[in-house]
Amino acid sequence: MTKVTTRSAPPRTVWQLEQQGLHPLLARLYAARGITDKSELDYELKSLIPPTALTHATDAAQLLADAIEAEAKMLIIGDYDCDGATATAVGMRALRALGADVDFLLPDRFKLGYGLSPGIVDVAAQQSPDLIITVDNGIASLEGVARAQQHGIATLITDHHLPAETLPEADCIVNPNQPGCDFPSKCIAGVGVMFYVMLALRAELRERGYFAERPEPNFANLLDLVALGTVADVVKLDRNNRILVSQGLKRMRAGQMQPGIAALFKAAGRDPKKATAMDLGFILGPRLNAAGRLADMRLGVECLLTDDASRALQIAQELDTLNRERREIESGMQEQALVLLDSLDANEASPGIALFDESWHEGVVGILASRIKDKLHRPVFAFAPGEGGIVKGSGRSIPGLHLRDALDLVAKRAPGLLIRFGGHAMAAGATVNAENFEKFKSLFAEVAGELLAPADLTRTLETDGNLEGGYISLETARLLENEIWGQGFPAPLFMDEFDVEQQRVLKEKHLKLRLRKGDTRIDAIQFNFTTQPGNRTRLAYRLAINEYMGVESPQLMVEHLE
Repeated sequence: MTKVTTRSAPPRTVWQLEQQGLHPLLARLYAARGITDKSELDYELKSLIPPTALTHATDAAQLLADAIEAEAKMLIIGDYDCDGATATAVGMRALRALGADVDFLLPDRFKLGYGLSPGIVDVAAQQSPDLIITVDNGIASLEGVARAQQHGIATLITDHHLPAETLPEADCIVNPNQPGCDFPSKCIAGVGVMFYVMLALRAELRERGYFAERPEPNFANLLDLVALGTVADVVKLDRNNRILVSQGLKRMRAGQMQPGIAALFKAAGRDPKKATAMDLGFILGPRLNAAGRLADMRLGVECLLTDDASRALQIAQELDTLNRERREIESGMQEQALVLLDSLDANEASPGIALFDESWHEGVVGILASRIKDKLHRPVFAFAPGEGGIVKGSGRSIPGLHLRDALDLVAKRAPGLLIRFGGHAMAAGATVNAENFEKFKSLFAEVAGELLAPADLTRTLETDGNLEGGYISLETARLLENEIWGQGFPAPLFMDEFDVEQQRVLKEKHLKLRLRKGDTRIDAIQFNFTTQPGNRTRLAYRLAINEYMGVESPQLMVEHLE
């Protein structure tokens, strides 16, 4: 069952925003998202929270500046998702532009797993670095940092994941979520943290007179990478993140982007001049992630680092092929998962679901968990077999259950059950011994049942109410597309009643509709539909642009149909 609610837009706030020059529809939408003044929509770089506000960013800058002046060898250890790949690319491009001796290393997710593990440190030690810099990982790497110390390697942790009770004994840690850090944007992505550290480093070198005899690099040209990693990691788009995303999109639309970003657009058949946050999250991000899921994320990072446009396009096309392969694997796993759910008594009613199959692919279980979570509106973990008798799970949650906190509670109730775990409120990972999967499954269901209120288990769809017939147009669709929407700052979703003039099913799973509201007629489509309407229907939809044979027209993307 889905409960449909309407966001409240305080009339006085709407009026104030209109008086400040906002389009009446945007005034209503922004008021419903907590915006009270037009100045909050100023996405210029000068409005960014300064790097000095990020705890230990200045210390990290001093550590890195000393290393550059000493001609020390640095090694970035990244992660194998889009946030980690873009953070690695930001670090590599920025440090090289500053004259640093730097290289990068990414763990093989199938052999070494996630983060700064002792294993990846041993591999890193073969390159004899003086300093290891982590991006998008490291906050939970107590053993990895200790191993680095044994090798005589200094460590700088840059991360955004939630820390455990004990922090690693690194030389410096930059993480907005570590104790004592009052940086206002707690939801900044890993790539954002690395970008901030690079800004702080440039300021430190400027103070040291480093640019007296060499040009000072413009790090604004890295914002396309920052925007991509931020949106793809599905972090909350607070104002600071919206500034980063807006600035990155602005550069993409102007044709000022890395060759790899341009190549990803080209391989996907998208025009960067019309780039939106949705393109980053649903078009570019998955293609980059496909390398880390099925192959080696070095391929993805190389795409972002090369300045050779032809090489970038070659890699982007490889990533496009990998993404199609990933979709096929995921589709098969999803069918298996739904069969598995149907065969388990009352499993669908369980407040927390854990699934495992010997044939599942470790690199795709996160997407599978997300799909099942969306279908059942339950927190879900999907596990695949790893090496050495372990199973690796990736989880996705629903509002009301902080997934990492739930895992922490599981770990406290069954010490030793979780080999390792970590993550955020809405996404997390866990590793257990194969023989302990059933125990994890029952304990996770128990913990979820305690933490979730009954109302949390009903899907709530928040809409922006009716859209006046005059606004169902190409001009309005373009207006909305040009704004910054995303996690925590959702794209407009409208709810209206329509007469159904025509309907047909495409490819046995998509519903194509011709609708009428008053004097307005509009096409609509619902992907993977479950219900066909009668002569009249009430539906929740997004206003979008459909392009066919070079002609653009407005179209409704149906998300819920009654």
